[in-house]
Amino acid sequence: MLVAGLAMNLPGQASESSQTATPIKHVIVIIGENHTFDNVFATYVPKGHQTVWNLLAEGIVNADGTPGPNFAKAMQRTATDTTTYQLSPAQTGAYGTLPPPNTTTGFAPFNSPDARYPSNLPNGPYQITNQNVPYDAAFVGDPIHRFYQMWQQVDGGKNDLFVWTANTSGRDNGANPPAPIFQGGLAMGFYNVQQGDAPFLKQWADQYALADNYHQAAMGGTGVNHVMLGSADDVFYSDGHGNPLVPPSNQIENPNPKPGTNNNFTQDGYAGGSYSNCSDATQPGVSAVETYLAATNKANPDCAAGHYYLLNNYGPGYNGDGTINTSSQFVVPPSAMPTIGDELSAKGVTWGYFGEGWDNGRPDPAYCPICNPFQYATSIMTTPLRSNIHGMPELFTDIANNTLPAVSYVKPNGLNDGHPASSQLAAFEDYTQNVVNAVKANPRVWNDTAIIVTMDEGGGYYDSGYVQPVSFFGDGTRIPTIAISPFARHGFIDHTYYDHVSVVKFIEKNWGLQPLSGRSLDRLPDPIVKSSNPYVPINGPAVGDLMNLFNFDQD
Repeated sequence: MLVAGLAMNLPGQASESSQTATPIKHVIVIIGENHTFDNVFATYVPKGHQTVWNLLAEGIVNADGTPGPNFAKAMQRTATDTTTYQLSPAQTGAYGTLPPPNTTTGFAPFNSPDARYPSNLPNGPYQITNQNVPYDAAFVGDPIHRFYQMWQQVDGGKNDLFVWTANTSGRDNGANPPAPIFQGGLAMGFYNVQQGDAPFLKQWADQYALADNYHQAAMGGTGVNHVMLGSADDVFYSDGHGNPLVPPSNQIENPNPKPGTNNNFTQDGYAGGSYSNCSDATQPGVSAVETYLAATNKANPDCAAGHYYLLNNYGPGYNGDGTINTSSQFVVPPSAMPTIGDELSAKGVTWGYFGEGWDNGRPDPAYCPICNPFQYATSIMTTPLRSNIHGMPELFTDIANNTLPAVSYVKPNGLNDGHPASSQLAAFEDYTQNVVNAVKANPRVWNDTAIIVTMDEGGGYYDSGYVQPVSFFGDGTRIPTIAISPFARHGFIDHTYYDHVSVVKFIEKNWGLQPLSGRSLDRLPDPIVKSSNPYVPINGPAVGDLMNLFNFDQD
């Protein structure tokens, strides 16, 4: 049944809202995994007389993937940090050659230097694909990508500690002595669109609109960035009713080096160590981030007193059937934070989350629970709004039957999301192409739709771009983002500063909605820039609303 004021997607129900600020009546957000802008578009050349910020344009690499005249701009350095976590520890030199990229995949021998690459790669970006690693079979290792590591890798904008941090910090749940680290030079890999890599992504960039200044909204991994995509804010540890609590000690991040180590984090792993009370500068790691924020553009940390915020990946508070998730201690308690789904429903605008493998609330093993921002929310999972969560078959049915919700979040499973080691970028391209083709096959949908193709985060890969300090949580590195639509500006490179909050801002602007809360980041202003530097907002922190990707007057 319908609850008063809540929009549901029933069979045969009209899916679009007529009250929009633009001709766009449907937005589809497709979210891949773990690639920076430079990792995908390192050698991309834009149409016409436009410019793009990438490794080729910076002279860091040549079109054939070899080191360019400015290769040293991406040089990776070594450092020392033995007492207290630092964003910019004292540097001790530079790598001669990169540590060999590690496999960290099923390639034998497991967790060892990847024999498909030379053992003496130059100190800088290297091309992932070669005669031994064809693009459509490019399973590679998984770079480290966690919150405090990413802050350190970016090194205050110098971007020169990606390799050192990955090979020192660890992710071993506090093991002492530290567990072995298998990374090598993985962070410096890139694909080469000039040599046939990422063909669909290149084709869409050529034909539609590419953003070269779109960022992950938080340092760290999948979970927190998907939450940002749905809420423009971060969840925190609570009693399950919105009241903050202190989490168990083994769930609190501590990036201070273990005694006797150089930068091996005390507590920062896949299970333990994912919350931080960023309102308290005495907490491990907090003062380093907040000192940096204060020295830059005076960004507000956006940390409520006594709140321990999620920084990496914990499971959502609910199972697919709406029951409370008690499968592990490493689960975010049910969240009372508002989501864009709540706001859309309250205004009578239809929406849906389409997660591959959902299976009517009985997810299969490849489904990604931490990727569903609505699965954390009590307001969604314990009300009729839970029926707005679907699997992929329902997406294609809705597209074909003209019952597509006005707003759709679309998430591939772990085999198709492009995540290094478990998936491939080519698999994500194929998945996205299937969705794009289905939309184009129905003119009634295609003619008023905007498809936003993005990644959750950079996956720990190197990127040369600017990173704006927005809050304690980030921003993080640039990630590739493309607008596919009849209204997308043809072959356009958009330098506007965006992050995941921009998706929420676009939805709110198009459907006449307000920011989700008094603290959510969708309340930030749109960027104002100088013509001499379109990448850096002079009124920061500021993030755009994606509108510049479109031209609503074109034929």
